[in-house]
Amino acid sequence: MRSLLLVAAGFLVITAFGNHPAPGSQGQRLGVTVGLAGIVVGSVGLLVSGLNTRASRTASAAQALVFVAAIVLSSALLAGLQPSGAGDVGVFMAVSAGGFRLPVRVSASVAVLAVAAIALALGLPGGHSVGAIVSTELGVVAFYVVSRSARRLQESNERSRLLVRELEETRAAQAQSAVLAERQRLAREMHDVLAHSLSGLALNLESARLLAESTGADDKVSDSIDRAHQLARTGLDEARRAIGMLRDDALPGPERLSALATELEASGGVACSFIVEGDERDLGPEGWMTLYRVTQEAVTNIRKHSNAERAEVRLTYEPDGTRLTVDDFVPASGPPVLSDGSGYGLTGMRERAELLGGTLTARPTESGFHVELWVPR
Repeated sequence: MRSLLLVAAGFLVITAFGNHPAPGSQGQRLGVTVGLAGIVVGSVGLLVSGLNTRASRTASAAQALVFVAAIVLSSALLAGLQPSGAGDVGVFMAVSAGGFRLPVRVSASVAVLAVAAIALALGLPGGHSVGAIVSTELGVVAFYVVSRSARRLQESNERSRLLVRELEETRAAQAQSAVLAERQRLAREMHDVLAHSLSGLALNLESARLLAESTGADDKVSDSIDRAHQLARTGLDEARRAIGMLRDDALPGPERLSALATELEASGGVACSFIVEGDERDLGPEGWMTLYRVTQEAVTNIRKHSNAERAEVRLTYEPDGTRLTVDDFVPASGPPVLSDGSGYGLTGMRERAELLGGTLTARPTESGFHVELWVPR
């Protein structure tokens, strides 16, 4: 519509100079000049008002009405002054623009104005025949009907797009609801089976410890029961924490990574430091869960398989991502590190990292073992 409006305005200006009377500054020539100026100003104003996205719908319609009416009256004036000219083309384009841009009642009023103005202009003495006037009027009506049909088609397409968007949002909400329902089901199963079993195991081990103490059992037996009891309590805490995360009760953040480092030092006897560098950012549920599980796996491996004298957990917030490193340091006289980082636990963590678009590397170093996780921002 904008392109056709510009083409029509340019066509009217060019043809006006080749018809009689040509544009000038006196008499009918001045009228032709005024008509051309109105067409140009109205066309440019209509285009500019259509590009102004900040204006309200009511203000935009009011501006469009003024410019469309200016084009209609100017084109009718040009058609009346130049009977052999193409002034009626401007009326056609103005009616089309009004039908497309304006509300139905306002655009219908513009169409009526155009019919009356072009009938008056073409009906002047020495103008067009009755047949030419009637055909022009029918052309005005036809252009208006076509433009209104285009407007309804555009509105229908817009409604269809909105319905499709609402349908997609509804499906996404249904999928999210299904995921939450499944997580709730898993949380219930874990609570009813795993948590209860671990609670029972912890109680039985506590009873066994008391029984060993009362019967004067060997200290090694009591120590073994204590370690088993501690593992059962730790497993129960992890199960409860996993249930809470499934229910979105809590997600592991930097404080949980620090707690893992403290736990390694308390239960494994390995001095472990936790260092955070950069400005903290939200990594989302999957990101935090992956960082937590990688740290947990690395710390567990240090406690089980390493003779390290110290360890270091470092969390670095980089501009394009987040990096987690876990290093252990064995004494120079300690046994060599035999693991190559291909165990099932780290393999699972590597798969978690890949799902986030990140990477995980695990390899022995000269001083111990190095685990590094990187996830993009």
